[in-house]
Amino acid sequence: MSSTPSYNAEYDLILAGGGTAAGVIAGRLSVAAPHLRILMLEAGPSTRDDLMHTQPARYLNHLTPTSTTARFHVSKPSAALNGRPAIVPCGQCLGGGSSINFIMYTRASKSDYDDWETEFGNKGWGSADLIPLLQKTETYQAQPDAPTHGYSGPLKVSYGGIFTNVGQQCFAAAQAIDSDRQLAHGFVEPNDLTSVNVFGRWPKWIDAEKGTRSDVPHHFIYPQEHNPNLTVITGAHVRRVTFDEDNRASGVQFVWNYRFYPEADHDVHTVKATRLVVVSAGTFGSPGILERSGIGSPEILGRFDIETRVDLPGVGEEYQDHNVMFVPYKTTPEAETIDPIIRNETDVVSGISDEWFKTGQGLMAHNSIDFGFKMRPTAAELDAFGPAFRPRWESYYADKPDKAVLFVGALAMLVADPTTVPLEKYYTMAFFSNYPVARGYVHITDKDDAAAPTDFSSGFVESMADVAPLMWAYKYTREIARRMPLFRGEYTPLHPKYSQDSPAAILEGVDGPVPADAPLLVYSAEDDAAVEQYVRDIVQTTWHSMGTCAMKAREAGGVVDFALNVYGVKGLKVADMSICPGNVGSNTYSTALVVAEKAALIIADELGIAGV
Repeated sequence: MSSTPSYNAEYDLILAGGGTAAGVIAGRLSVAAPHLRILMLEAGPSTRDDLMHTQPARYLNHLTPTSTTARFHVSKPSAALNGRPAIVPCGQCLGGGSSINFIMYTRASKSDYDDWETEFGNKGWGSADLIPLLQKTETYQAQPDAPTHGYSGPLKVSYGGIFTNVGQQCFAAAQAIDSDRQLAHGFVEPNDLTSVNVFGRWPKWIDAEKGTRSDVPHHFIYPQEHNPNLTVITGAHVRRVTFDEDNRASGVQFVWNYRFYPEADHDVHTVKATRLVVVSAGTFGSPGILERSGIGSPEILGRFDIETRVDLPGVGEEYQDHNVMFVPYKTTPEAETIDPIIRNETDVVSGISDEWFKTGQGLMAHNSIDFGFKMRPTAAELDAFGPAFRPRWESYYADKPDKAVLFVGALAMLVADPTTVPLEKYYTMAFFSNYPVARGYVHITDKDDAAAPTDFSSGFVESMADVAPLMWAYKYTREIARRMPLFRGEYTPLHPKYSQDSPAAILEGVDGPVPADAPLLVYSAEDDAAVEQYVRDIVQTTWHSMGTCAMKAREAGGVVDFALNVYGVKGLKVADMSICPGNVGSNTYSTALVVAEKAALIIADELGIAGV
């Protein structure tokens, strides 16, 4: 029998999950209270000192079909996606998304967190309470003395080890077509929590000196290995929470993940928690643990002959995400892209790695993203979105000027399967919707098996209010891409199918860009139909899943209260992105960290721990 980790029969605190939030909570509490017996159970593998995690440019390796660090959730086929399912990868390794994400440093708007407090009734979760926690986590190396950023936290934020020529050319091309937006200057920058329509050089969760990824396990967990009271077990699927006769969480049941322990026993292992159980398995994992524990909709639980402990129909509902499109363009051999790293071109990668090991600089210390901005439409652009978006604008955006409709940026790489395209260099224009209308759900398909496929519906682009901004963004970013000196054509198979005589037809192999002052393309009704079909053909997850154990009133479909307590039981909390009651206009790593920092304070207060 292969060796499996040892563990004790009893702990004070059990964390069911080992991702971003769980790691911060365990790290903060173990430092403040080294006597506290903590167990963290993670279904995936360790990430310690693995170059696929510590070298920033390696991140797409975690999204291959053979990945051992991500789990892929496949939705029902959707008519809105032209019959496709949505496929959503989630981190399944120690550190979760923090260890495999795109390393984008993007923070929410102040009003996003204020909405959590005022609209959803979560006392202490507004921006005034959360901004200090955002600052607590980070050391912001990208700019000195910026008032909303932090400078003494464990996670480093920088611009990475190179400013690529692709990124530099994006700035110039964007300014050539767009005089309505400003360049970042002074303390006006895209991540100051209020500004929109600012072209900015995009920061990354990368240490400027070491060139390493700023993930959670290498900064919160592995440095605590000297503490015998912090036990971290990888390769363990949490099946359910156990309860005593007073409906208090008393522990968890787990089984070994046979992918990592192929000869392990098939027993169900039970561990007791004397003080608290925290479910922190993510937007897909946390509702499953609750449902297998008898907490959820009686209708869903009844399908699997699970006795209802708590009638809580909000469990697994209100799935939210952002919808992204990656549009590729051909470029020259001189373009500074990470395509050779993604394709693992040995000779090139060797030189890039040597530079990284020696100096912490270069393309290996980069995520390929330099240019970006949070887009809030001008009056003319709002008209161009069309009538389908107008009601959404009036009801959600109009009176909140810090909310951007889209993130728009560029990647110095191809974001697609490299085996399906010619082995050249590419850059990719990217954009995602910050607050889509779409809602879905995530539920179990088996009463015991934590590894069973999920019953998942994404809701992606079922509303034209979600399609219209993406159509506009495709046209806008296309104008930028075609004006960059490195432009050498559009990769036809991954663009809309225009008629050959359309003025908007694809530019294939070309020797250079269109002139900077060239007129903007005009799209006919037929062209717009092609663009809409293109959106439905390629739009996908941005890996920003949230909302399935929402922190709001029970009668409004909530699952946890503002202290993260699961309704109807005692001694059980949820702490991860599943608790978000409303969306955030940003990549979600920053919000996952602030949820974790807030959770650590809540738990410390309840357990009488000072100094967190």
